[in-house]
Amino acid sequence: MQIDLEKIKAKKSMKELLEFSIININKSRGPTSFQNSEFIKKRLRASKTSHFGTLDPAVTGVIPVGINRACKLAGYFLGEDKTYVGIMRMHDEVPMEKIREAIKENFIGEIIQMPPVKSAVKRQLRPRTIYSFDILEKKGKDVLFKVACQGGTYIRTLCVDLGKKLGSEAHMLELRRTDAGIFFEDDAYYPSNTLYEFDKAVEDHNTGNSTALRRMLIPGEVISKIFPVIEIKEKAVRAVFHGSPIHKDEVTERKYLDYKKDDKVVAFSKNKFIGVFKVINEGNMFARSEFTLQPIH
Repeated sequence: MQIDLEKIKAKKSMKELLEFSIININKSRGPTSFQNSEFIKKRLRASKTSHFGTLDPAVTGVIPVGINRACKLAGYFLGEDKTYVGIMRMHDEVPMEKIREAIKENFIGEIIQMPPVKSAVKRQLRPRTIYSFDILEKKGKDVLFKVACQGGTYIRTLCVDLGKKLGSEAHMLELRRTDAGIFFEDDAYYPSNTLYEFDKAVEDHNTGNSTALRRMLIPGEVISKIFPVIEIKEKAVRAVFHGSPIHKDEVTERKYLDYKKDDKVVAFSKNKFIGVFKVINEGNMFARSEFTLQPIH
């Protein structure tokens, strides 16, 4: 089943969008991720907002923020892959080829990291996957790099560990996140927006022109880009909204039953988003709800 996000968005009122949307923020240096989220909450007079993955105050770039009911989707986006562009400073002069060789031998594929002292998680060794680590340019001791990695990778630690492998020291000077899962800095449909651009859009919205704000809002149905989509019969929707699991005879096509136990799927009914479900495959029960979007009135 193909989901047309733009078609779904076009049919929604601003009230509906503001109740279940995500905004792709281009974070500036200085404010915390929480402060960005709180600013959006205050300006939209939302009941709640939630950022999908913390960026250090000194780090810039992509930070998706869920609005109202879309906050419930945060957990599904946090572990998504990320891409960063940054500058690290070597404490000694190291040839570019030697740096690339050290990366190729030690920092591609699965690596083991210890979270920094100032981190929100328990300090214990954690495996992380580095998909690519490219040296783009070197000027003196400053090295411009680009890293594509598993969510939860500490880039600052990556720079320090690389310095150690080179028999020297290195530290991160600047960092920018360009991709966060399905959210991109220069996305064709939903590019990241600065807080200034967002604030201006809200001002226009409050005076009757919602064009800019509407363009920025990403329907929560974008979760369908992460998990496979199934369709359930219309007659089953009411029971599902009241807590009933999806039964095997309530899916519209038999192929949907091929998903394995513990797989996650996104359920729709005639292009109406129902929720995120976990496959259980017990008797006639196919999947149980993890998040159901109750009708928005």
